[in-house]
Amino acid sequence: MEETVDFIRMENGTFEEYQLLDRRFQKHSQHLPDELLSQLKRLGGDKLGYKIDRYEHSLQTATRAFRAGEDEEVVVIALLHDIGDIMAPENHSDLAAAILQPYISKDNHWLVKHHGIFQGYYFFHHVGGDRNAREQYRGHPLFERTAAWCHNYDQNSFDPEYENMPIDAFEPMVRRVIGRKPWAFVV
Repeated sequence: MEETVDFIRMENGTFEEYQLLDRRFQKHSQHLPDELLSQLKRLGGDKLGYKIDRYEHSLQTATRAFRAGEDEEVVVIALLHDIGDIMAPENHSDLAAAILQPYISKDNHWLVKHHGIFQGYYFFHHVGGDRNAREQYRGHPLFERTAAWCHNYDQNSFDPEYENMPIDAFEPMVRRVIGRKPWAFVV
């Protein structure tokens, strides 16, 4: 029989009960890299009008970052930057950033969180939006880095002729980055 806590209100939990929950949570968390890779693979299939699907786009973005010599964390965020597309197509950047936040630097978190609006520079004006919406962040220390990341890796990764690295090349990187001890409970 599965061991459970006795409390039904968190305020009534004991130290021992929270130690049990922490052990169970830690075991559960070990599967996060597998869950993320599974969600990434769900981006495959429907091309949504592009020449490649979002899974291939993710592989291509990561491949470009890897080949440019970016560090492993940047390669992983390149691979997972659109992971929120399935559940939150209108604010996928926020969802991806929230998932990755405990495992990546504050700078990379900011980049992932804002890449959607920075990517909009290339198309918002074609769909009734303001291509310069990213200008609200002009002056932020990460403005230029995020704009360059989108330009060099994201906006140009829809090429069916580009030779992507296989997912197998990235899986160990995902496991190392997402397998880190989370930075902290960040608000």
